[in-house]
Amino acid sequence: MATVENLERTKTAKTRARKPAIAEVEADRIIEQDCVAAMASLPDACIDMVFADPPYNLQLGGDLFRPEGSMVDAVDDDWDKFDTFAIYDKFTRAWLKEARRILKPNGTLWVIGSYHNIFRVGAALQDEGYWILNDIVWRKANPMPNFRGTRFTNAHETMIWASKSEKAKYTFNYKTMKSLNDELQMRSDWLIPICAGQERIKDGGKKAHPTQKPEALLYRVMLASTKPGDVVLDPFFGTGTTGAVARRLGRKWIGVEREPRYCDVARKRIAEALPLDESALQTMRANEAQPKVPFGALIETEMLKPGAFLMDTKRRWKAEVRIDGTLVCGDKEGSIHKLGALLQDAPSCNGWTFWHFESGDGLQPIDTLREQYRLAHFP
Repeated sequence: MATVENLERTKTAKTRARKPAIAEVEADRIIEQDCVAAMASLPDACIDMVFADPPYNLQLGGDLFRPEGSMVDAVDDDWDKFDTFAIYDKFTRAWLKEARRILKPNGTLWVIGSYHNIFRVGAALQDEGYWILNDIVWRKANPMPNFRGTRFTNAHETMIWASKSEKAKYTFNYKTMKSLNDELQMRSDWLIPICAGQERIKDGGKKAHPTQKPEALLYRVMLASTKPGDVVLDPFFGTGTTGAVARRLGRKWIGVEREPRYCDVARKRIAEALPLDESALQTMRANEAQPKVPFGALIETEMLKPGAFLMDTKRRWKAEVRIDGTLVCGDKEGSIHKLGALLQDAPSCNGWTFWHFESGDGLQPIDTLREQYRLAHFP
């Protein structure tokens, strides 16, 4: 005879059967190991997002020289060399299979590559059961020229964003992406400069890693598809861009890297990354004759940091910059344009000229930062 207690036990058992267990995992650490073996050591369904920048298998033939005779610092490390496409494909399927196993049911995968490998990776991830959500074209604002002049300059790389399955209820922070892009829908072509200048990590005066990705790229990826506290895993960690950005944005991270020299650089870099406070939106279209620079680009490249304060010329209002480009002043919030209009009780406002930042020369309009961005990235 069925008792209330037995019925409750049966109900609990069915509930457990319907809901796959979500495993806890130790985060904020680097695993110094081959990526497949390292992921195999992790429990099922413990990761919210995987960002993968795998070897491109460039198959370079000989040295490459600039017109004046200097040699290009190309990717010729052993980790990027595979004897055949079949060997590369086998490696790709192995790490994609483990990545899918450790992803939570609603987790997503981002993988970036060039024309050398991204099409092979795309086919492999579909074969493994992933569901492609978008392919994102990262347009490089300052690409390396084609020095031989034998074909078009390679000015972009491709990212594939995929869910674990077709019916997964994945995270997509649509409003955040819209605000980061001046209140326009974020498109699948992202114009972001390559890693250069002070952001480029050096080791002994040389590039610490040949394919270091810009933090702005990871900033956008994480803001788009994760929530604070989510666990992000990078199976090809390199010098730790994913970890540094995750720490800034309040995400947990796990890096897998087999090269000790990269691990040393990554640990130091992440330890110096300052965590930021979390928040919400952004806006505005630049002069059509000039390259469009959304306010969010200043945040992504740290020309303005979340937590900084902006004010009008008379210092009547002081607004805090939030993580996605929104400003907040008292109980009002919005994009640089929307908040300016709200505070003045006006139908519209040009936030680029209304809001100012404190500098050594006094208050300066944030439009000067936009111009500096243009000069640096659109020469």
